[in-house]
Amino acid sequence: MKRVIAIDGPSGAGKSTIARLLSERMGFYYLDTGCLYRAIGVYLNEKDVKDTDDDDRIIVTLKSAEIVYDGSSVFINGFNYTDLIRTPLAGHLASVFSARGVIRSFLLEYQRQFGRQYDTVAEGRDMTTVVFPDAWKKFYVDASQEVRANRRFKQMLEMGKPITYDEAFKDVKLRDERDMNRKIAPLKIADDATYIDTTHLTIYEVIDRLISLCKQ
Repeated sequence: MKRVIAIDGPSGAGKSTIARLLSERMGFYYLDTGCLYRAIGVYLNEKDVKDTDDDDRIIVTLKSAEIVYDGSSVFINGFNYTDLIRTPLAGHLASVFSARGVIRSFLLEYQRQFGRQYDTVAEGRDMTTVVFPDAWKKFYVDASQEVRANRRFKQMLEMGKPITYDEAFKDVKLRDERDMNRKIAPLKIADDATYIDTTHLTIYEVIDRLISLCKQ
């Protein structure tokens, strides 16, 4: 295993931006696991697979899915899903499908293989607890639900996606409940992870703090 910086935290905590910038500063590869789950969710939805379908149906569909991630874009069977996964629907699909064990198993080895090949900054919901339990550095990045909802609201508007603040807050709250209460790999703070509250910090203040902790 190469050096892996594992970052967990709830939706809207800024994990993706933080992990991407941290990887650039550290000279590591960036593994956006949320991107993988969103892409798989959209792919299964296109195949008319529901999150309530039995495992066999999901497994059969996944057998025909060849996923490739290059650090910024995600492809399934050669098709680029990157532009399709930054929507509220894709976020919902990622949240509900990620609760299924067969999907987590499907992506688990892919993620670990990435960490075996490259010095990696990996972010998601179970990086520190399941995927990379022996990671070189572990962080849990958080922020208040109100701040996270506001970030989501602004992000969607900047992308030209119509959404209200109330809708963004509801989405954040529901995803927190699903992620923290699912039976398989629930979102939680690993015992040996450093907790980082970004509510009153800028992105660059967070990056500087993480780099300082990595150098210790």
